Amino acid sequence: MIDYLAAILIAAIIIVGALFSLVAAIGLNRLPDLYTRMHAASKAGTVGSGLLLLAVGLHSGEFAIFIRALAGFVFFILTAPVSAHLLARAAHKVGYKLSPVSLQDDMNKK
Repeated sequence: MIDYLAAILIAAIIIVGALFSLVAAIGLNRLPDLYTRMHAASKAGTVGSGLLLLAVGLHSGEFAIFIRALAGFVFFILTAPVSAHLLARAAHKVGYKLSPVSLQDDMNKK
Protein backbone atom coordinates (compact mmCIF):
# COMPACT_ATOMS: atom_id res chain seq x y z
CA MET A 1 0.00 0.00 0.00
CA ILE A 2 2.83 2.40 0.85
CA ASP A 3 4.57 1.63 -2.46
CA TYR A 4 1.35 2.40 -4.31
CA LEU A 5 0.98 5.77 -2.54
CA ALA A 6 4.64 6.62 -3.20
CA ALA A 7 4.19 5.79 -6.90
CA ILE A 8 1.12 8.05 -7.07
CA LEU A 9 3.01 10.88 -5.34
CA ILE A 10 5.99 10.54 -7.68
CA ALA A 11 3.71 10.42 -10.74
CA ALA A 12 1.91 13.55 -9.55
CA ILE A 13 5.22 15.40 -9.08
CA ILE A 14 6.34 14.33 -12.56
CA ILE A 15 3.06 15.52 -14.11
CA VAL A 16 3.22 18.88 -12.34
CA GLY A 17 6.88 19.32 -13.32
CA ALA A 18 6.09 18.44 -16.93
CA LEU A 19 3.20 20.92 -16.96
CA PHE A 20 5.45 23.70 -15.65
CA SER A 21 8.03 22.83 -18.31
CA LEU A 22 5.29 22.91 -20.95
CA VAL A 23 4.15 26.34 -19.77
CA ALA A 24 7.76 27.56 -19.99
CA ALA A 25 8.10 26.21 -23.53
CA ILE A 26 4.83 27.82 -24.59
CA GLY A 27 5.98 31.09 -23.01
CA LEU A 28 9.23 30.98 -24.95
CA ASN A 29 7.29 30.64 -28.19
CA ARG A 30 4.40 33.01 -27.54
CA LEU A 31 5.70 35.93 -25.50
CA PRO A 32 6.63 39.09 -27.41
CA ASP A 33 10.13 40.12 -26.30
CA LEU A 34 13.36 38.96 -24.75
CA TYR A 35 12.45 40.01 -21.23
CA THR A 36 9.12 38.24 -20.98
CA ARG A 37 10.55 35.14 -22.61
CA MET A 38 13.39 35.13 -20.14
CA HIS A 39 10.88 35.47 -17.32
CA ALA A 40 8.93 32.43 -18.54
CA ALA A 41 12.08 30.37 -18.92
CA SER A 42 13.52 31.31 -15.55
CA LYS A 43 10.40 30.94 -13.43
CA ALA A 44 8.34 28.13 -14.93
CA GLY A 45 11.36 26.32 -16.34
CA THR A 46 13.10 26.35 -12.99
CA VAL A 47 10.13 24.98 -11.12
CA GLY A 48 9.46 22.36 -13.81
CA SER A 49 13.01 21.06 -13.99
CA GLY A 50 13.36 21.19 -10.22
CA LEU A 51 10.22 19.13 -9.68
CA LEU A 52 11.33 16.59 -12.27
CA LEU A 53 14.71 16.29 -10.55
CA LEU A 54 12.99 15.88 -7.19
CA ALA A 55 10.74 13.14 -8.59
CA VAL A 56 13.77 11.28 -9.94
CA GLY A 57 15.41 11.48 -6.52
CA LEU A 58 12.30 10.14 -4.83
CA HIS A 59 11.91 7.36 -7.39
CA SER A 60 15.48 6.14 -6.89
CA GLY A 61 14.65 4.93 -3.39
CA GLU A 62 18.17 5.66 -2.12
CA PHE A 63 18.74 8.34 0.46
CA ALA A 64 22.08 9.49 -0.99
CA ILE A 65 20.60 9.99 -4.46
CA PHE A 66 17.60 11.80 -2.99
CA ILE A 67 19.89 14.20 -1.09
CA ARG A 68 21.83 14.93 -4.28
CA ALA A 69 18.59 15.56 -6.16
CA LEU A 70 17.37 17.82 -3.37
CA ALA A 71 20.65 19.74 -3.47
CA GLY A 72 20.24 20.14 -7.24
CA PHE A 73 16.67 21.38 -6.73
CA VAL A 74 17.84 23.99 -4.23
CA PHE A 75 20.65 25.00 -6.60
CA PHE A 76 18.11 25.48 -9.43
CA ILE A 77 15.82 27.57 -7.24
CA LEU A 78 18.65 29.80 -6.02
CA THR A 79 20.62 30.36 -9.21
CA ALA A 80 18.24 30.43 -12.19
CA PRO A 81 16.21 33.54 -11.25
CA VAL A 82 19.35 35.46 -10.29
CA SER A 83 21.11 34.61 -13.54
CA ALA A 84 18.01 35.51 -15.56
CA HIS A 85 17.85 38.87 -13.79
CA LEU A 86 21.50 39.57 -14.56
CA LEU A 87 21.07 38.57 -18.21
CA ALA A 88 17.99 40.79 -18.56
CA ARG A 89 19.81 43.70 -16.97
CA ALA A 90 22.75 43.23 -19.34
CA ALA A 91 20.39 43.05 -22.32
CA HIS A 92 18.71 46.27 -21.21
CA LYS A 93 22.04 48.06 -20.87
CA VAL A 94 23.10 46.91 -24.34
CA GLY A 95 19.90 48.34 -25.78
CA TYR A 96 17.34 45.60 -26.34
CA LYS A 97 13.99 47.34 -26.43
CA LEU A 98 10.77 46.23 -24.79
CA SER A 99 7.96 45.16 -27.05
CA PRO A 100 5.31 47.78 -27.86
CA VAL A 101 2.75 45.95 -25.70
CA SER A 102 4.85 46.51 -22.56
CA LEU A 103 3.41 49.32 -20.51
CA GLN A 104 6.42 50.82 -18.80
CA ASP A 105 10.17 50.56 -18.52
CA ASP A 106 11.25 51.27 -14.96
CA MET A 107 14.93 50.93 -15.83
CA ASN A 108 14.83 54.04 -18.08
CA LYS A 109 13.87 56.34 -15.22
CA LYS A 110 16.82 58.41 -14.05
